[in-house]
Amino acid sequence: MGTVTKALSLLSYFSRSAPEIGLSEMTRLSGLNKATVYRLMTELAEQGFVEQVGTGRQYRLGPIYLRLAALREAAVPTREVAQKVLKDLSEATGETAHMSVLQGQVLSTLAYVYSVQHGTRVTMEDAQQINFHSTSSGQVVLAFNGADLADRVLSEPLEKRTPQTETNPDVIRQQVAQARQLGLAEVVSGFEEDVHSHACPVFDARQSCYGAVAVAAPVARMTPELRGIIQREVAVASLRMTRLLGGFVPDEFKQKSEALLATPAGAQS
Repeated sequence: MGTVTKALSLLSYFSRSAPEIGLSEMTRLSGLNKATVYRLMTELAEQGFVEQVGTGRQYRLGPIYLRLAALREAAVPTREVAQKVLKDLSEATGETAHMSVLQGQVLSTLAYVYSVQHGTRVTMEDAQQINFHSTSSGQVVLAFNGADLADRVLSEPLEKRTPQTETNPDVIRQQVAQARQLGLAEVVSGFEEDVHSHACPVFDARQSCYGAVAVAAPVARMTPELRGIIQREVAVASLRMTRLLGGFVPDEFKQKSEALLATPAGAQS
């Protein structure tokens, strides 16, 4: 792992639940030695990627992100477009809808929308990193990307986030193959217990899969009827998201999405 990669990897530990992280905690999370972490964080601070706050001199994300985010959104208003599609998807299903994008070799949440229909719902983190092997979004991205990405992901240690998380690479390859065959991935309690998720791919202008649109619901609320509704609506949102963001849907996925749209509620296996 190069110096730049190591430095940028430290930024992934910040989240809404952990907006500030001290040097010792960052050392523990990263598994790097303390001197290396201090050097990398110092260099990130000099460039505005992080800043230190409070008497404990904890680190938090720095001001450079405001500028970079504004520049990105001005050029490609992806998040604004995504929010509109996800709002409609959430309203149609009554559940949490979200979109994730592939950034290098990391899959992260870009946007999400909560339904107002239920008090109990699946919650998300801003810019949350999503495991490829244990989420429907991750599996469908692996399914519609080249074999190199799947080979890399499945050759590394796979995190077992819940008792139900599948970590056998051979089994995951079968699940990914099924997702490609159906045009949709479905995972139950793989990333978070009692969460049932469905996802379809999102494609760019070169017809390459660079993300996924998904719906996550509590297991207790997943009836055959709701399952069928979610599968159809996620397929609709996938096609719409691809089109609005300037992408083109491969013929292979068009055929699969048409099959999903034609499937009666609860009939998809």
